[in-house]
Amino acid sequence: MTRRYSIESALLPQGWVEDAVVSVSDAGVVTKIEFEAAAAGAQRIAGIVVPGMPNAHSHAFQRAMAGATEYRLSARDSFWTWRQAMYALANRIEPEQLEIVATQLFVEMLKAGYTSVAEFHYLHRQTNAAPYLGANDLWNAIAAAATAAGIGLTLLPTLYQASDFGGKPLKREQARFGMQTDEFLRAVAERVNAERRAGQGAAAQGAMVAGVIRTGAAFHSLRAVGYASLREAALQLKDIDSTLPVHIHVAEQLREVQACKRATGRRPIELLLESGLLTHRWCLVHATHATPAELQGIAGHAATVCVSISTEANLGDGFFDTKRFLQADGRLCIGSDSQATVCPAEELRWLEYQQRLRRKRRGVLASTAESHVGTRLWRDAAIHGAQAIGQAVGAIAVGRRADWLVLDRAHPTMAGSALDAALDHLVFAGGSAAIRDVMVAGRWVVKDFRHAAEAALQPRFASLMQQLATTAAR
Repeated sequence: MTRRYSIESALLPQGWVEDAVVSVSDAGVVTKIEFEAAAAGAQRIAGIVVPGMPNAHSHAFQRAMAGATEYRLSARDSFWTWRQAMYALANRIEPEQLEIVATQLFVEMLKAGYTSVAEFHYLHRQTNAAPYLGANDLWNAIAAAATAAGIGLTLLPTLYQASDFGGKPLKREQARFGMQTDEFLRAVAERVNAERRAGQGAAAQGAMVAGVIRTGAAFHSLRAVGYASLREAALQLKDIDSTLPVHIHVAEQLREVQACKRATGRRPIELLLESGLLTHRWCLVHATHATPAELQGIAGHAATVCVSISTEANLGDGFFDTKRFLQADGRLCIGSDSQATVCPAEELRWLEYQQRLRRKRRGVLASTAESHVGTRLWRDAAIHGAQAIGQAVGAIAVGRRADWLVLDRAHPTMAGSALDAALDHLVFAGGSAAIRDVMVAGRWVVKDFRHAAEAALQPRFASLMQQLATTAAR
């Protein structure tokens, strides 16, 4: 059954428009866009409709430590000392707890404007490091949370095999992350094949498949997966599914870059560029310490870079050279990573503000084609985020999934805004406050600023957080 929506104002690929009628299939895919003031039988959407934002990098379990590490242990606190708190949480969270945390997080994402998420997932084993027999309860907890919240999901099972360059054995606190290459490939293949069968079944019944949940794969980093193992696994992943999204943390910390150079003679991004593996299916997460030549190389391979400014700032990683990468026609997307902030508008605002602080001028990331910074950043991050997560989202267009945000024109943060400045107001004047309604795959998951699950979820989450805090204090 096709539903029709008469939209007051919208951002389409060709720009801002008034009075569009958009048809959406029962599977949640846009099938037609017409331009008329009204249409019989169409549901009216008052307000400004923009594409929902894909979140290209998330570690859901880390939502349980947001705000809990903001005190100084020593004058040399850094990413590396923060990791100890992360390990402590990772080693005590159970699947049932993970599902509650992830559901809470995904509801927060939807209300903030993220309509899909790539979950970079390296929790694989039980708390005693024993493998799960049969289905992986931790993976299933993430999928169940996404279904409960109604968010699109690309699950990225993550290969993690070493504690440092040179194949150093995993430390005790990392044992829960470990996976052998054949085990990893088999598990990914099983999920991909199950999704294919489900898609073929839906197609046989005449449904246009939206693909709300799909599987990709990730390598934690070059320090956690040796180059030879990474190359072997990457080639076999391509055989499993040539369209598979593949992600990797890379060049987040200077210490990592220096260690990689000592171990291999190459910087980590340099090594990936020389590997012949990079394509538009790859997403390099962070790339904070990329050289100009490396940024040019990434852009030349049409791979995406996912930055998580709030996490990179929280951990003291450094500045990504956004201006240079965009000038090279680089494809940039955003993620919430450690959940220090769960708000795409804030990520984009600080993407621009970083550049203003470094270059001492304004409007740095506007372009000759788009003078409005908010519009340029939102539109680019949405479409490149869709590429990174391997889902047909990121734009209001035929063949794309109907993942939409409705901005309330009456909200104070939108007051006085011309239509072409709506995303400037969203990004620079109010964050997510004006997002009234959210649709994923043609179904409303947030209406009038409320998610249907949040009232029942809130006390369960609060109780769990108290329980985890008490456990941590012992």
